[in-house]
Formats: sequence, structure tokens, C-alpha cells
Amino acid sequence: MEDRIRLFVGCDPNDCDLEQMMVLEYSARKHSSLPIDIEWMRLTRDASSFWYADPERGLGWRTEAWATPFSGFRWGVPAFCGYEGRAIYMDTDMLVLCDLAELWRLPFGPGKVLTGKGRKASWRFCVAVWDCAAARAQLPPIEDLRAEPESHQRMMRYFAQHAELIEPMHSDYNNVDGEKKPLEAIRILHYSDMGTQFSHKYAFPRLAEEGRRHWFDGRVLPHPRADLAALFDRYYQEALSAGYDLDRYRAPQPFGDLMKASQRDYAGNRRTRKRSFWSRIGLGGSAG
Repeated sequence: MEDRIRLFVGCDPNDCDLEQMMVLEYSARKHSSLPIDIEWMRLTRDASSFWYADPERGLGWRTEAWATPFSGFRWGVPAFCGYEGRAIYMDTDMLVLCDLAELWRLPFGPGKVLTGKGRKASWRFCVAVWDCAAARAQLPPIEDLRAEPESHQRMMRYFAQHAELIEPMHSDYNNVDGEKKPLEAIRILHYSDMGTQFSHKYAFPRLAEEGRRHWFDGRVLPHPRADLAALFDRYYQEALSAGYDLDRYRAPQPFGDLMKASQRDYAGNRRTRKRSFWSRIGLGGSAG
């Protein structure tokens, strides 16, 4: 197996996620026993890029049905790699507390294509290890993935319906908003609730000073786990002290207006928000 980890991270193209990108890279490198090559996957208007999109003309990646500016990029990772070797995909809202070599060397059973967290018909691929060669027979051509606005949802359904293709991984490699686990049990923290993300307190004021707005247009709330918020703050300050800075993560050219689903009615998840009986059955107002 290769002795360099190929890490693909989905992130925003308008510099909204700089704080998340910095903390993810710093935390991943801090704990890794192997070198890491990172590909920041973000929309660009550069027609020579794998991540090219021109929403006004409907060219490149069609993102209008995505919840984030990068939701569907994970399905393009094997094609980017030429359908060879392994690759790890992550959303950018991650804090790594383990050695990524553990994931990189995770054994795959016969016929497995990627790792996932879940069971039966409910799976998460916010952290996923790809067997890029095995994925070729299960994924549409990259041109089709780019051109179909609903391709992300279609691929989520496809793999949920074909769980035999998924190598289950330990839940703590994609710990969603704490999951009532102590810090020492978490391998990769996914601060997934877009309304309670720890980076907002840094990113929103920074963007306001720059005359820009964050891509998340829902309600911002405090995270219920103060210890996780403190952990993010500690890693944020450690990264700065180690010589990291936000400017290194800026896009060469901001992308501009995004075509994506609005999150104005975003209701978070059950780990971060208390919900009434009426909201649980879909009759109450939104929490987000």
C-alpha cells in the first residue's frame, strides 16, 4: 500500500471555511504517522480544473440540489485518482484526533468499494475510504456525475441499497457532534450540525469585515457540548502557534454566487437540538 495518504476534503469556494480547513489540516498532520497529500475540493470557474462549474451556463458540476457547496464531490474522488489506489474523503468540518494511517490501512473485504458509518439502509459517507479501482464498476462516468444535479442523492441511495459494497468502519471515525462519547473515545470529530459549528464565531465576523457572507443561511446556535467547543478553540490556537494561517487556504479566485439548496429551514440533528413531539412527527416549526 502507498506510504502517502491521499486526503480529499470538500470545502467552500468563497473562503467561508478557512478556519475549518486550517484546523482539519493541522489536526490530521499532528497525529499522522504517514505524510499526507491534501486535495481541497472546491468549485472553481477554471475550466481546466476537475472541480470546474459554470452555473450560469449549466456546465461542469451541477450543484443546485446540494446542501453544501461540495456535497457531490465525494463521488468524483475515484475518477480524480484515475481509478487507482486508495483515497480518503472528508467533509471540511472535521477535527482529527487519531492517526489517519489507521483508516488508510483499514482492511477491505472482497467486493467492498468504500467505507461507511451506519447499518442497513442508513449510511454516512462524510468520512470514507475509497478503493478507487473497485469503485469504477459502481459509479457512473464522471461526466454524468457532474451533469446531473441529483447525482449526489442518487449515489447515496444506490450505496444504501447495495450495502454489500460498503466496508463498515468504527463509528468513532465519524463521530457526529459528540454522540455522548468522552473526548478520549473520539477518533474523528465531525461537528456536523451546520448551525452549531465551532468555526462560525471566527468565520462570520471575518467575512463581515471582508464585505462577504457565509454560505450557511440558517440560524446559528451554540453547540451543547462546551468541551467540544473548547477542543476546537485549542486546536485553532495550536495551529496558529505552529505557523499555520488562514491566508494559505484562500481560493485563488472566489467562485461567487453558489447554486445550492437553502438551509433557512435547517433543523440540525438530534445530538445538538432538543425537539418537540410535533417537530419530530413533522408538524412543528423548524429548529433551524
